[in-house]
Formats: sequence, C-alpha cells, structure tokens
Amino acid sequence: MKVVVDRALCQVHAQCVFAAPEVFELDDDDRLVYVAEPDDALADAVEEAARACPVQAISLEGS
Repeated sequence: MKVVVDRALCQVHAQCVFAAPEVFELDDDDRLVYVAEPDDALADAVEEAARACPVQAISLEGS
C-alpha cells in the first residue's frame, strides 16, 4: 500500500495522526509527515486515517 497526501488539500486537522500515529505525525513546525509505504500490518489503521480526514486529502494506492 502506498499513502499519498494531497498537500494542497491538507489543512493539518491531524485526525490521521490520531488514527495511525505509526504512520502520520506532525513535525516541530506542525507540518504533516508520514510514511509513504507503511507496513502491511498497519493497513487497517491507515485506511481509518484516510476515512477520518475531513478534507479527504489522503488516498491509498494498491490497497
């Protein structure tokens, strides 16, 4: 699975961080950073994070 975040849409609500903290986090400047190709064991959490995004900025490829 590949995670793609549309940075033009992302408003850093950080709902993804709560849903999948192993994959998404905020850096020291409150910018979203993420693992583009997370371990398959995290698939459920990553899918939840994508659903939780209020602006639908997260898409998943190969899931």
